[in-house]
Amino acid sequence: MKLSDFSIKNYQFTLVIFFLLSAIGISAYQNIPRTEDPYFDISAFRINVLYPGADPREMEQQVAKPIEDALRSLDDLKEMLSTSRNSGGVVFVRFNAEVDVDKKFDEVNRELNSIRDKLPAGIQKLEIERINPGFTNIIQYSLVSETASYADLANYAEDLSEAFERISSVRESESRAYPEQQVRVTLNFKKLAELGIQASDVARVIEGESLNIPGGPVEQGGRLLNVQTSGQYRSVEEIRNTVIAGTGAGGELGGRLIRVGDIADVQWDYENQEVMARFNGQRAVFVTANQKDERNIFVTQKALEETANEFEKTLPPNIKLERGFEQYKNVEQRIDRLTFDFALAVMLVLITLLPLGLRAAGIVMVSVPLSLLTGLACMYYAGFSLNQLSIAGLVVALGLLVDDSIVVIENIARYLRMGHSRVEAAKLATRQISLAVVGCTATLLFAFLPLLMLPDNAGKFIRSLPVAVVFTVIASLFVALTIIPFLASRVLKKDENEHGNIVLQKLMGLIDRIYTPLLHRALQTPKTVVAASLVLFVASLGLAPLMGMSLFPKANTPQFVIEVSLPPGSSLTATDSVIKQVEDKLTRFDEITAVMATVGQGNPQIYYNVFQQDKQSNVGELFVQLKAYDDDTPKLLDDIRHELKQIPGANLIVREFENGPPVDAPIGIRLVGPEIETLRDLSAQVERIMLNNPGTQNVDNPQRTGRSDLRLKVNFEKAGLLGVNSAQLDQAVRLAIAGKFAGEIRQSDGDAYTISVRGPAGERSSLDALDDFHVISRNGQAVPLTQLTTLELDSNINSIYRFDRERAVLLTAYTRTGYNTEKVSQEIARQIDEMGLPTGYRYKMAGEVKSREESFAGFGTAILITVFGILAILVLEFGSFRSTLIVLFVIPLGVTGGMVTLFLTGNSLSFTAVIGFIALIGIEIKNSILLVDFTNQLREEGKELDESIEEAGRIRFLPILLTSATAVGGLLPLALQGGGLYSPMAWVIIGGLISSTFIGRLVTPVLYKLLPPDLQAK
Repeated sequence: MKLSDFSIKNYQFTLVIFFLLSAIGISAYQNIPRTEDPYFDISAFRINVLYPGADPREMEQQVAKPIEDALRSLDDLKEMLSTSRNSGGVVFVRFNAEVDVDKKFDEVNRELNSIRDKLPAGIQKLEIERINPGFTNIIQYSLVSETASYADLANYAEDLSEAFERISSVRESESRAYPEQQVRVTLNFKKLAELGIQASDVARVIEGESLNIPGGPVEQGGRLLNVQTSGQYRSVEEIRNTVIAGTGAGGELGGRLIRVGDIADVQWDYENQEVMARFNGQRAVFVTANQKDERNIFVTQKALEETANEFEKTLPPNIKLERGFEQYKNVEQRIDRLTFDFALAVMLVLITLLPLGLRAAGIVMVSVPLSLLTGLACMYYAGFSLNQLSIAGLVVALGLLVDDSIVVIENIARYLRMGHSRVEAAKLATRQISLAVVGCTATLLFAFLPLLMLPDNAGKFIRSLPVAVVFTVIASLFVALTIIPFLASRVLKKDENEHGNIVLQKLMGLIDRIYTPLLHRALQTPKTVVAASLVLFVASLGLAPLMGMSLFPKANTPQFVIEVSLPPGSSLTATDSVIKQVEDKLTRFDEITAVMATVGQGNPQIYYNVFQQDKQSNVGELFVQLKAYDDDTPKLLDDIRHELKQIPGANLIVREFENGPPVDAPIGIRLVGPEIETLRDLSAQVERIMLNNPGTQNVDNPQRTGRSDLRLKVNFEKAGLLGVNSAQLDQAVRLAIAGKFAGEIRQSDGDAYTISVRGPAGERSSLDALDDFHVISRNGQAVPLTQLTTLELDSNINSIYRFDRERAVLLTAYTRTGYNTEKVSQEIARQIDEMGLPTGYRYKMAGEVKSREESFAGFGTAILITVFGILAILVLEFGSFRSTLIVLFVIPLGVTGGMVTLFLTGNSLSFTAVIGFIALIGIEIKNSILLVDFTNQLREEGKELDESIEEAGRIRFLPILLTSATAVGGLLPLALQGGGLYSPMAWVIIGGLISSTFIGRLVTPVLYKLLPPDLQAK
């Protein structure tokens, strides 16, 4: 028994299925996670290293290279990058996108542990950080006060952070941008010299006393008791009373114990401030929170808001809680906008169904909510979220899911007009069309299924869109072959007018007056028609170079960041001065509602593909919130760029957020070679090329300037004669200037704070710390540092960058408004080729060009799978290569329309536009299948070739026109919205459907006449 016959006969069961699908879909809609962008694992890790005192060359040779050598043997390794700077560095390692990220994390950990003993002992931090978009913060709040101490701000910030973490859907909350409290032991160098005590000995004694080493259990009187040792400080007074040494029986001191308080000032203080923050120009600390996977951002935000409101009541009058950024507003705006598009699309689809009659249109519209709810349920149980891409996929599916129902209901209505009863018409019409409907849907699925297998992070990012389409279209096929025939057998008018309603009569009249004569004339000159269509196709391909290529567009969110970088070696005070100037400039723009400035580090991560910059005194970032993003925003950003050009001495980059996988900058040139000096010279030449290109702005060359350092030159001969060890001297100087960690003090509430031993200094370290500094020789003599060393100004390199274990320099730039990134990059590459590079040196394109090559690499396979998958379905359905060729010939006709529409709307060949072309293959082939299948049926009934072609063309033109019109109606709101992410895809499909519907309805019949399949009349 046919599926449609079963659903009509067992209507009670069909109704149960109908309500079951509706209930599951509604439940899924209520529970499905809602996020701004799709979540996907990035198979990359960042290894952060802190090695105080090491210069870039030492970092490279002693740290970066050993780590690279250890990781190079790991499977599926895609690339390695490292940056070695003064006192630290980063090694970035990326694997193929399809690997198990957790497994790779364990492998990287294992390899690092295997070499940890071989790395320098002075390394203070070596940690692996996951590059995880799931850690994107969904809120960034500020505690603002000009008068409260950092201790109070920190305590309140930590309390708020802990309150947020008690929310079940919050993964992690952090408080940021304040100096940690510590106990500072400020040494008196004069007294140390008088007593002959090494500064390092003081630190070593304090560190030893702070250790808490359990004594172990003992048995006493039948009880097991733990022996507690004297370790771990509980108060500052205990540190002051720690014994360092004794003076013996004689001497001026008369013989007594020397304690820390005798030779140092011990008090509560703050660590050197490395990061500062402001909210709208006022001193602040930040509190951020991110969300666990598969959670609803609106539910999480409600809990965060309730917690913040309760917490706000506990704040003193001089501290204010400011809600600077809340991601749910972006999500809400996207969902509201796409919901409006969806509602508009439903109205347009309903209008296109009017020729079928109100009852038939009503039946078809039943398939819309039912298919969407079923598809949504499948997405929910498959682990996908409701985000901007999946919603766009549902809108795309809206124009496609009614196709099967339209074809079925139109055929049933035609059988009713032929005199059959409602039940007979439903059974016979569905039976006649079912194979073609299944074939059409299968071809459509083969157009979207390969998109699920696109490689790399771009494929992961886009995946939820084809998933939404595939699930919804499969659901629509089930609905079209079961529920639609059942409803038609009960609802359609029995005494249907054989000519249909007035709208259908007018439409059929137009078809008979315009299309039928054109088709008749085209059949007289078939070769001319085919040749003309091929000429149009070839001509449309010529538009590709004019449009240019691109990857992913701007995100169009009402936020952006301003990245600030000063020359290497610049102080935090200098960086803060520049950022204050930027803040002052921004106050002149009324469109800005909030400015969150971070000095000495990047802003916390608040967008999934933009990660926080590491701590450096010469960098900062301003996170800017706008009232809204509209058509005037690009001009506003250009105006801000113009204003910021007036600030000297810094590189200021106004950066919009972009969709897609992470990219350093739109334009990137990577120079590779062995010698740093040669790379620096070449980078200067390439920088001039980039600066002279009118399409670039914010050109950055990390080797543009060097940095100056003070080198403490040791007189080794004198040091040797006086019995001073040079290694001890270096350690002592570091302790005097930067300080040394010497354990922890733990208070009664359980909080632990570090103990820092250092020389006298203000808020920032300075050379004054070396005044009165003495080194104790082996014979106990105090030797002034000035006798052993001299200070010299020394030039040094800023950093050493390596790419795939070779030295390199990465130059980046941003594209000016109105310029195409691809064309600008090609022009720069051409000029570098003309410039020429020395033997052993080469360049590689980075930025969007590199990302596009990786992202587009999977399209070739996707297109092959699509074409051959559809080919297999067509051969299976028709059993004829000729019929298959006739159907496939519509593909270039659709491409013609897609290219023309893309060009006329001012879009480039972007990643999503190419996805539109792949999807178009399956969509447009559906219409040709209906035409060729019906033509074959008429010939099998004994009709002549031309008569069969013309009759099939006239009868099938209506359902083809209606299905194309509904698809266009469903996609039109997406296209007109102008969003750079899915608007190009929508325009491609719309243009392709228009050309394949009108031109294809002439070319396909004509080709059928030239290549008639071998059929036998029944």
